[in-house]
Amino acid sequence: MDLNERIAQLGKVPLFSGLSPAALELISRVASEESHALGTKIFQQGDPGDRMYVIIRGKVRISREVAGIGEEALAVLGPGSVFGEMALLDEAPRSADARVHEACRLLAIPKDAFEDLLYLHKELAYEVLWSIVRMLTQRLRETNDKLTFLSVSGKFE
Repeated sequence: MDLNERIAQLGKVPLFSGLSPAALELISRVASEESHALGTKIFQQGDPGDRMYVIIRGKVRISREVAGIGEEALAVLGPGSVFGEMALLDEAPRSADARVHEACRLLAIPKDAFEDLLYLHKELAYEVLWSIVRMLTQRLRETNDKLTFLSVSGKFE
């Protein structure tokens, strides 16, 4: 995938859709392409968080091991989705596993390169970090809705 294709793909991702073409180009230059076969573990819970991923093609399952139950799927993500983004915000290890659910092509954005980019381009940092905040806020709302449902249905105490 050439630079222009990367820019076009990133522009379709909700996290980056409001960014200027110049900003998308900066991010595209630090991203690398990865292809993974079905069943490949991209990362596992407890691993250091050193990059975030954008799904270009295929699907990735995000899950956690739950004591006494086994693997619990949290989400199955498709093209345009972002995962591993918490690695860009804190130093904590991965909070879940990411495994290929359908052969996929990803763009990987390394934490160090992304931090350098944001340090050098403050306007980009402001735009991207607010976009991440909006995405995480939406995920928190969805989690609250799920917890409310589980509490009301008696499945969560």
